[in-house]
Amino acid sequence: MSQVPDQNNPYRATAPAPYMLPPGTASQSDATGGLIPYKNPHALIAYYLGLFSLFPILGLFLAIPAFVLGIIGLRKRNQNPAIRGSVHAWIGIVMGGMMTLLWSGLLVLLVGVAIFNR
Repeated sequence: MSQVPDQNNPYRATAPAPYMLPPGTASQSDATGGLIPYKNPHALIAYYLGLFSLFPILGLFLAIPAFVLGIIGLRKRNQNPAIRGSVHAWIGIVMGGMMTLLWSGLLVLLVGVAIFNR
């Protein structure tokens, strides 16, 4: 911890020096530290819909919007890199796509079994 010297006595420190960033490296971050892309709501909503699409009954209805919003969020991120959220958008795209395939496949299988068992 560096100390600020006293004006009268250069050997006696009075208070700790405040932490300062080097010149030209001003911090653009906020309290969340860039973990939550609140400036890119499409990516954030796609992330949550992608995670909640794992639930069986609502999965198909949440997976399709997760996929679409993930693509929109990724496009917004590419247009303006300062808004962040590419990881959230990719999770929405991947989870939305996988769960759409899974739940629609299961739905087709169930309908097929119901039709052939009449």
